[in-house]
Amino acid sequence: MIHTLVLADTPVGPLTLQADAKGLCRIDFGQRSTSQNPEHPVLQAAASQLEAYFAGRLKQFDLPLAPVGTAFQEQVWNQLLNIPWGQTRSYGEIAAALGKPGASRAVGLANNRNPLSIIIPCHRVIGSGGELTGYGGGLTHKIRLLELEQLVIQPAELLERARVIRKPA
Repeated sequence: MIHTLVLADTPVGPLTLQADAKGLCRIDFGQRSTSQNPEHPVLQAAASQLEAYFAGRLKQFDLPLAPVGTAFQEQVWNQLLNIPWGQTRSYGEIAAALGKPGASRAVGLANNRNPLSIIIPCHRVIGSGGELTGYGGGLTHKIRLLELEQLVIQPAELLERARVIRKPA
């Protein structure tokens, strides 16, 4: 059984959270349901941690996660979990970390299928030159999330040409 909770007011607009018996399985931008079960413990924990994240008090989530994907997608999503708050990685860096240096395009496709945006931080993945590339929630939301993590964005006429100014390591 899938349980749902809608967070109506976040810095990136409404979020629809879903959990099953194993853990948090989906986060969608926007309100995707009117039927809710706000008493579900995983959804309550996720809502609390997201609130702390948006307030700048939480830098790493600690939730039972249950995303569903292919073996390769799950490998990519696990790599995303290793990107620290306030840092970014390129698609190529993630591919190299997986031992598949030529798979940056496949990493991008897996990143696009991430069912747990924000929690599995696909917003922290950028192009090799620092460009923002795409984001399932829209580039405006990606910029907002990166700015919440205190990254500096160099504006451009087109959002996809904006760049992250990497912090020194």
